[in-house]
Amino acid sequence: MLPKANRITRADDYKRVVRRGSRFAGQSILTYLHRREEGQATRFGFIVAKNVGPAVTRNRVRRRLKAASYELLPSISTGWDVVVRALPASASASWDSLRGELTRSVIKGTTR
Repeated sequence: MLPKANRITRADDYKRVVRRGSRFAGQSILTYLHRREEGQATRFGFIVAKNVGPAVTRNRVRRRLKAASYELLPSISTGWDVVVRALPASASASWDSLRGELTRSVIKGTTR
């Protein structure tokens, strides 16, 4: 589980990242990255809407994305906000494909 310091919890923060951040599209997720001040903790937020599927499916997708971000956290420099929006295709995506898409998007966005 992500520590509290590494979670986006406020709606204003989600809006800022989605509106001002860089967007990276995959087959099953959209990833938005926005730079914060260097030295601040990197934070993740997740958007899994009802178009992904019923509650059980949405929760499974959210848990997979959280686990993938937890694994990815040590390899990201500090000072980033990352919002991951699950697309309907994420409901049938495998764990490896979700983790791979998230990893590619975040590494691509943080090395710009």
